[in-house]
Amino acid sequence: RAKEYIEAASSLLEEAEEELKKDDLRQAAEKVWSAAALAVKAYALWREGKRLASHGELWEYKSIMANELGDWVRNSWSHAVHMHTCFYEGWCDEGDVREALKAVEKLVEEVGKKVS
Repeated sequence: RAKEYIEAASSLLEEAEEELKKDDLRQAAEKVWSAAALAVKAYALWREGKRLASHGELWEYKSIMANELGDWVRNSWSHAVHMHTCFYEGWCDEGDVREALKAVEKLVEEVGKKVS
């Protein structure tokens, strides 16, 4: 199941790129956020068979990941959270989404290496 989460996260990042091409920043932002959430869920499932079911659990597990993989995880997570806000508020611009996309791509790739 962890591999399925990563596959879905990768697909969402591709979809985010497509949304950017259509200038739909809100949809791109939400897909970036969703990919990050799935990466955290994949890590928790791979590491200890734990299924995360809430935003609070994602935040908690992000810290475990940062302790194990490095503080860059916090940066990727922070970018993703901003994208979740962007979806609802529409405050971000294309540069914000592209920067978040890059940070979350790293998160998905690194977790993907662990779970494969």
